[in-house]
Amino acid sequence: MSTDTRDGDDASGKRARILDAAFATFTERGYAASSTLEIATRARVSKRELYALVGNKQALLVACIGRRATRLDLPADMPEPRDRETLERALVIVGTHILREITEPNVVAAFRLAIAEALHAPEVAQTVDSIGREAIRAAFRRLMARAQSSGLLHGSAAELAEQFGSLLWGNTMINLLLGVTPRPGPREFARRARDATAAFLKLNATQ
Repeated sequence: MSTDTRDGDDASGKRARILDAAFATFTERGYAASSTLEIATRARVSKRELYALVGNKQALLVACIGRRATRLDLPADMPEPRDRETLERALVIVGTHILREITEPNVVAAFRLAIAEALHAPEVAQTVDSIGREAIRAAFRRLMARAQSSGLLHGSAAELAEQFGSLLWGNTMINLLLGVTPRPGPREFARRARDATAAFLKLNATQ
């Protein structure tokens, strides 16, 4: 039994090293120019182990983006939106959480990678959009659907989610991708979330 546990831990550790090495290699060299041999060498594993634990280069990209996308779900401390007050609190909490996660340096690096590889490896942008950005859209849609079930919002949950996201982002991501402004701090995240929430509720709240 103890041997199986050690083997499992070893495989888990190797997989984590592979994903760390893959993401670092992708962001430093570009996806198209990266090789599985280079990633395996950097992760201190064989190519055979790399393919067995994760897969080919496309699978590595999906796993790298997916690992970060898991942090883009609704936060556990979000209150159930049952009236205007709890909806406002929920929007602020979710907005602050998503802003903090989406501006994390590794996430910004993934977006920069997608832009840089748009011509040579369009699958990078497709992966970032279908896994990373979709995780955010899905979280917002779930929040909007919960508010709708309480009669607090009307309309399409998807359109409401897009609207809230637009109010929340502003120029934040563009500025970070261009490197013209530093990453905002916790107080700025909260302020932007409150401002986006106030604007959103002014446009949409029914109670």
